[in-house]
Amino acid sequence: TTLLGVLVTLSIITLVLSLVKIEDVALPPTVKYGMVFDAGSSHTSLFVYEWDSDKENDTGVVSQTLSCDVQGPGISSYANNPPRAGDSLRECLDKALKVVPAEKQRDVPAYLGATAGMRLLRLQNSSAADQILAEITKTMQEYPVAFRGARIITGEEEGAYGWITINYLLESFTKYSPKAHTWVRPEAANILGALDLGGASTQISFIPKGSVINWNETSRFMLYGYNYNIYTHSYLCYGQNEMVKRLAKELILVRGEQGVEHPCYPKDYSETISLSSFHTSPCTNASDPRLSPSDRNVTLEGRGNASGCLVAIRKLFNFSACGQSQDCTFDGVYQPPISGQFFAFSAFYYNFKFLNLTEGQSLATVRETIERFCTRSWEDLSSSYPEENPERLPKYCANANYILTLLLDAYKFNESSWNNIVFQMKAGSADVGWTLGYMLNLTNMIPAEAPGLLKGQAPSLWAAAIAFITLTLALGLVALLL
Repeated sequence: TTLLGVLVTLSIITLVLSLVKIEDVALPPTVKYGMVFDAGSSHTSLFVYEWDSDKENDTGVVSQTLSCDVQGPGISSYANNPPRAGDSLRECLDKALKVVPAEKQRDVPAYLGATAGMRLLRLQNSSAADQILAEITKTMQEYPVAFRGARIITGEEEGAYGWITINYLLESFTKYSPKAHTWVRPEAANILGALDLGGASTQISFIPKGSVINWNETSRFMLYGYNYNIYTHSYLCYGQNEMVKRLAKELILVRGEQGVEHPCYPKDYSETISLSSFHTSPCTNASDPRLSPSDRNVTLEGRGNASGCLVAIRKLFNFSACGQSQDCTFDGVYQPPISGQFFAFSAFYYNFKFLNLTEGQSLATVRETIERFCTRSWEDLSSSYPEENPERLPKYCANANYILTLLLDAYKFNESSWNNIVFQMKAGSADVGWTLGYMLNLTNMIPAEAPGLLKGQAPSLWAAAIAFITLTLALGLVALLL
């Protein structure tokens, strides 16, 4: 009887195990990494991103792991010494390898995107630009990463990827639902426009209402399973650094004197520049017939004249080229009417932050603050801001008036739509810029991994089987005792 009871118990156990369904069970997703260098006109930064291999509707859910500012100026400044451009990246590359697991490093896609500074250098000296990119490629290939290339991205790409970054970080494309335990698309997606101001160029990107003339490939994206068509345009030579140079050139050419009054510089401040400096950028090109080949020095004497500064800056824009058209900014460039809210970052944010212009202030308050700042003397400013870069401090008046002219006269924001602009540099813990959008778009080009599979039982069946086996053993034991 005892032997029979044991055999019956073993038979039942075997039967139960054979009935339990064997199926494929997904392994946890692996973490992937990516690196993007933002090689701007005045500096370079490296960003390291990570995302799970099981992508959401073919777009990775990406987060920022590291940001590193490269020491020194932008790579375009190394035109006379290209190897230094590559060497300048090493410190940040070494830091990046410390946050990426060693076993994953050789699979990490690494990119370098150069923006307006290199666009200008390519116009002026294409061979020097090619040599800089070649030296960067040489340096990157020495590191254990999957280097995918260094290239000069277009202004429209820069604007569009910045737009993607903002809306991704603000969860306009997709949002995690704790209730559903998954990522979902918000029912009323609030897609923001993007305003970017760099040293050599500025970009505007947004989804317009109604039809748009001349869609291009740069303005079409599929993210998280949905198509997006945006208007985006980049204005080369309208970055703040190039604007300051162009302004100085126009003031000198109009006056033609040794001492030239500069309405945007603080009163009692002076700066001596050489006319030969205008030959270093296509934005102040020597092809201008009014510019003599002379290398004589000219002194710019600050006057602290806020209204005069605004008038001088407006002359840098060719508004007359638009005629009476409302779908035009300046220089005859088409733009549909602005629509929705906008996120202004980079130099837009830094200039307004310095002037203590905060979110929600009226346009009248902004104008008053800028005008008050512009009338302060150099002695007052230099003593009030001892830690500020002395080369940057006298330019804040010009920068602020330039921002007002660009937003109000060119892009056509007004008293009511001004409050639709948010001036910020971060969203959450991540930096706002084009690199995250670049990485997000590139994750669509990286094939989705098939989930890792393991043969095994589903958890619910395992629970039922164990419970049944336990009960059978207990009954068998009782039978033996009896």
